[in-house]
Amino acid sequence: MSTSKSTAARPVPLKGGRRTLSLPVVLLIIAGALALVSLVRLISGANDITSVGQVAGALELAVPIGLAGLGGLWAERAGVVNIGLEGMMVLGTWFGAWAGFQWGPWMGVLFGILGGCLGGLLHAVITVTFGVNHIVSGVAINILAVGITRYLSNFAFDGVQGGSSKQSPRVDPIDKITIPGLSDWLQDLQQQHWFLISDTAGILGGLVTGLSLLTVVALLLIPATWWILWRTPFGLRLRSCGESPVAAETLGVNVYKYKYIAVTVSGGLAGLGGAFLAIVATGIYQEGQTGGRGYIGLAAMIFGNWMPGGMALGAGLFGFTDSLKLRGGAENVHAMLLLLAILLVIAVFWQLYRKKYVAAVISAAVSALLFTWYFLTDQVPSQFVDAAPYVTTLLVLSLSAQRLRMPKADGVPYRKGEGK
Repeated sequence: MSTSKSTAARPVPLKGGRRTLSLPVVLLIIAGALALVSLVRLISGANDITSVGQVAGALELAVPIGLAGLGGLWAERAGVVNIGLEGMMVLGTWFGAWAGFQWGPWMGVLFGILGGCLGGLLHAVITVTFGVNHIVSGVAINILAVGITRYLSNFAFDGVQGGSSKQSPRVDPIDKITIPGLSDWLQDLQQQHWFLISDTAGILGGLVTGLSLLTVVALLLIPATWWILWRTPFGLRLRSCGESPVAAETLGVNVYKYKYIAVTVSGGLAGLGGAFLAIVATGIYQEGQTGGRGYIGLAAMIFGNWMPGGMALGAGLFGFTDSLKLRGGAENVHAMLLLLAILLVIAVFWQLYRKKYVAAVISAAVSALLFTWYFLTDQVPSQFVDAAPYVTTLLVLSLSAQRLRMPKADGVPYRKGEGK
């Protein structure tokens, strides 16, 4: 009897492990990428692409996307597709601003999380309890969130000083931290424009200059998520629900409970991303300010192969290209043409090594077009500058699609009792 109880308490082991990179290899890849960016900066003369301001701006733009992606990761690791991240972010922006202008920014953060949790809980009820298609439920929540916030704004903001039916009064900012001495030294070093050294200084300087406390919290949530989901019995049980809920149920896991927890946490993280937009990024709620970041967060999660570190990399990539668009515009994006062309040359050799000759030929052709475009022009059209972050996201997703592996039961309908 005791053996039976002991076995039932253990979650189902997950199969299909994948090859992981060792820390030295990861550090070597990071160093190589930084050297490549530094080389592009020297060739193109676009010195702003690794400046302190660029890195700080990229981080601020990446945080809400990363939080949405983190929310998607929690839900999908438990087997629930969360297309409703956008709507949950919308709820986070509204509730964050509503509470923030009345009781202060941190109370706004709390209410933003709660607003997102409500959206996540609704998604869980619809998909887990009633078994509705996950995509249909997510789209419905996105539409519902826009309608609810517009309706509430008419009562909460319209007629209030500084507010209207489409925006809130201004919210007091959250404190920012700058490490004195170190920040100035790194900024001076970055302005020397030395190969690799100045680029490293610019990146580090962006991490210690004008950093919002909420940004620090958001960054800490990434390793916290990894530890909870991959280093605790709770996380193993949750992930087992996304791999094989029937097998998990036979071993005593309450699949419904874990799915509910995961999707509610998912909504809370997306709501936190929305609160970040309203309180830190802009200091005000405005209708439509999420701008599809929930969907982009979902794309970052897929790019990251449903892992926290990869998701953070995807969010950082979008934030970086979006910041390039805002700082220096056409010049910076023009330099990115050269970077993409060089990356595709590297991809050609990698594909030849793996004997994928068709992919190598396509990559070589696209690389040649990018080199030609770069050397025959001085800047790119303004329309391409605006589209650059989205084009980059699609390009990276297409190149990484072959190595992706979603949880096996992600989006698969599950009814309690199937394992009996």
